[in-house]
Amino acid sequence: MEGEFNFSSVAPPVFDGDNYQMWAVCMETYLDALDLWEVVEEDYEVQPLPANPTMAQIKIYKEKRTRKSKAKACLFAAVSPTIFTRIMSLKSAKDIWDYLKEEYAGDERIKGMQALNLISEFELQRMKDSETIKDYSDRFLSIANKVRLLGFGFTDSRIVEKILVTVPERYETTITTLENTKDLSKISLAELLNALQALEQRRQMRDDKTIEGALAAKHQNDFKGSGAIICKEKAQQQEVDAQVANQEDEDQLFVASCFANSSSTESWLIDSGCTNHMTNDKELFRDLRPTDITKVRIGNGDFISVKGKGTITISSSAGPKKISDVLYAPEIDQNLLSVGNSQSENEGQKFFF
Repeated sequence: MEGEFNFSSVAPPVFDGDNYQMWAVCMETYLDALDLWEVVEEDYEVQPLPANPTMAQIKIYKEKRTRKSKAKACLFAAVSPTIFTRIMSLKSAKDIWDYLKEEYAGDERIKGMQALNLISEFELQRMKDSETIKDYSDRFLSIANKVRLLGFGFTDSRIVEKILVTVPERYETTITTLENTKDLSKISLAELLNALQALEQRRQMRDDKTIEGALAAKHQNDFKGSGAIICKEKAQQQEVDAQVANQEDEDQLFVASCFANSSSTESWLIDSGCTNHMTNDKELFRDLRPTDITKVRIGNGDFISVKGKGTITISSSAGPKKISDVLYAPEIDQNLLSVGNSQSENEGQKFFF
């Protein structure tokens, strides 16, 4: 039927010589799901067909033969190649099953010794610092299930007692709470594990918050540290700027004193805040050309128009000086000489008028 699960497509558990009891339980369930366990358990004989058999007799005969073959094929597929060489000559599925049981299950004395070894291993278990309570309990359950597969009883209450007396001190508060509120002789394994795992989860949440807080504090400290570096660099830069400004002030005072007695047309005011050379005297220009700058803002915030830009020549005590990129601003009251432009045009030089 379409959509129906086909169990025969599921591979059987493979036995490699270890953990026979576990494999036997899984294999018995597997064969039972395929309706083949009866063949292994009973090993019936398939009677030959009588003369002139009916259709029903033929159908039953074929079904029995097919089931015996399928059971044998499943057992062959469920063992490792090494074990297959030991059972490949056996004729029936029951012969194969009995051989494996006798060879690997052992008699009662051997089972008893195996159970004792497992119980000794159980008693020696201790929880590691890196383990969670789930990892620790899984080890106990694994040992307990192996003992049960050997045919010996092993109750969950024994695991509960073992966990209660062997867990580290960090679980003591939870165990004390359980002692005060529960009868520990009747508490289930699941209930105990849930309580201890809840404690682990709460501690993990607190640890995560602590880590987040530490990272945030480190980030803040790093930010403060970078801020201190920036402030230090800014202070150093301000100190350098102050030295340059002082030097510029000295140069400006010296230059201003040189042309204080000149006429307004020929006098120039050196301005450290001015970004361009500017003049209101059109006659000073050797050449005058259009410029993209149409307006400039002066100290009081007003704008004045610019009519062009060019090169001028002015007189100084050191001889004629040519200044380029001077703006022609008819509305300006005073010729201005930009300190910034002068320094960029004549790096390392000073103007003495």
